Amino acid sequence: MVLPLAVGALMAAGAGTSAASPGGGPTAVVSLGDSYISGEAGRWKGNSLTASGSRNGTDRGWVSGSTYDPGKVYGTTAGGCHRSDSAEVRSAGPIADVAVNLACSGATSENVFRAANGGVAFKGEAPQADQLAAVAASHDVKVIALSIGGNDLGFADIIKDCAYDFIIWNSYCYDDQQYGVDQKIDAVMGSVGKSVDEIRAVMRGAGYADSSYRIVLQSYPSPIPRGAENRYTQSDWSRLNTGGCPFWNRDSDWARDSLVPQIANRLKGVAAAKGVQFLDLRDMLQGREVCAKASKHVTASVPASAKTSEWARWIDNNESQGLVQESMHPNHFGQLAAGRCLALVVAQPATSGFSCKNTAGADQSGMYLTAAP
Repeated sequence: MVLPLAVGALMAAGAGTSAASPGGGPTAVVSLGDSYISGEAGRWKGNSLTASGSRNGTDRGWVSGSTYDPGKVYGTTAGGCHRSDSAEVRSAGPIADVAVNLACSGATSENVFRAANGGVAFKGEAPQADQLAAVAASHDVKVIALSIGGNDLGFADIIKDCAYDFIIWNSYCYDDQQYGVDQKIDAVMGSVGKSVDEIRAVMRGAGYADSSYRIVLQSYPSPIPRGAENRYTQSDWSRLNTGGCPFWNRDSDWARDSLVPQIANRLKGVAAAKGVQFLDLRDMLQGREVCAKASKHVTASVPASAKTSEWARWIDNNESQGLVQESMHPNHFGQLAAGRCLALVVAQPATSGFSCKNTAGADQSGMYLTAAP
């Protein structure tokens, strides 16, 4: 018998046996949504070409010899929702007594909606809003962090198609992909807005006033740098075989300076329309992206470090070091940074929106806020 996720999460967090009314019981911060907040790629501390052992210290799932246990990082969600031990709400520090991660890698908006209002179970779990109801009943929820919309938009397919255009077709992807995004984005943002409405409905049903907690809707960081900031030229295969970032400069520039800002700006509009806080992460990985000139691979002589290593997982197309689904997500270092961003924005008034950026050469402690664009 499998425990319902919310119940299992609360037991693991040491929840008490009696139900708490809103404003009572242990406080909680809850994450809902997709892989960019569930903790996907949290197994990795930078990227290394060494494919054995601890991969030069980058593989947190290494046990010994040639044995690996992703469950050391993802627990029982290894190979599925990939809720890592360093996921954003768990890295944010003491902003609540308990951190509950309900987000799931691959989730779309319909996996957030309540089942009674069109929600769909995912990977054997009830819709996330229904799981939230159990948390709201037993805890005093103070913060709900939401990352959703990327899978509705087909972000993973965009990355795959752009990579194929580099590897196979010797062509650009930005023009076709931009057309597809423009066709979908209005409906996607409508679904993001409904996700916020569903969260509000659950919380009101549990007796919470809207002003008693905050919702933080966040955008997505770019996992790849601009063409001019890539440490590999596009005239050979090192960008793929060594760097793990097979994208043309023109497509990279489009993703970094058009696609990611377009999504962020539209999410900012949803946040404003729904009266929730906005956390802009478009620049969170600046200089720390896969293949960025300002960062380095981890080697025997260059140890894994949040100050020098990449903060996003490269594309390991052969799965020689893990699953493809981890590709192009904030890694362990990136998740620590996202957690710091959440802590910083929660310390601000709930009606304010901010962009979170990193300080070159610093670890997650160097994250700072600026006014959202």
